[in-house]
Amino acid sequence: MRSRGDGLVSPFGKVGPVGGCVVGAYVQLLVGGTADRVPLTGDRLVIGQSSTNDLALPFDSTVSRLHAILERLPSGWCVRDLNSRNGTFLNGERVWGERPVRPGDELRVGQTRLVFGLDGPAEQGNETVGADRAPELTRRERDVLLALCAPLASENVFREPASIRRIAAALVVTEAAVKQHLVRLYDKFDLHESDESRRVRLANEAIRRGALSMAEIQEWVRSRPAE
Repeated sequence: MRSRGDGLVSPFGKVGPVGGCVVGAYVQLLVGGTADRVPLTGDRLVIGQSSTNDLALPFDSTVSRLHAILERLPSGWCVRDLNSRNGTFLNGERVWGERPVRPGDELRVGQTRLVFGLDGPAEQGNETVGADRAPELTRRERDVLLALCAPLASENVFREPASIRRIAAALVVTEAAVKQHLVRLYDKFDLHESDESRRVRLANEAIRRGALSMAEIQEWVRSRPAE
């Protein structure tokens, strides 16, 4: 990321004006196996294909000129779709109206993925975020994370973490055993809210906090027998 005048420019386009950075909030822009960290400056970040947006995505033809907005409200950060033609998705679910975002949440606009994060204490009501350092994992917990994140090594744009059934098959264990390991992993990564998006947040947090790297995931996938 480099400075140009009074704004920031990323390899992917303009990132809004510098000034008034807020508690280390940011999104990771994931495109083609690369990750670019985009700080959330001020109280909003408008996302779209047009170069006039705070975060411009001219390389993605499936993104609308004005696609979505991230806004900082008194209760915390939220995302809102701006009547885009292809929709905005939060952890795989289409966004209708405003939706709060939490560290590790994954946004998809067009074919572009963004992962929301905070460097400091969360401002989402009374929610707290654990230290950014990865927790200590057992060998089996690490195996479960690798199997969970294996689809990220795929070239498919619309990737989701592996299902419990798929993880169990890959590790040759029961689904009940996988569920038990996931419960412990959710606790270690401070993901206490039980919902359908928790596996997505776990995969994102595991990578963001350095528990796994994309290189390790790709190597694990290559070492597995072909299905």
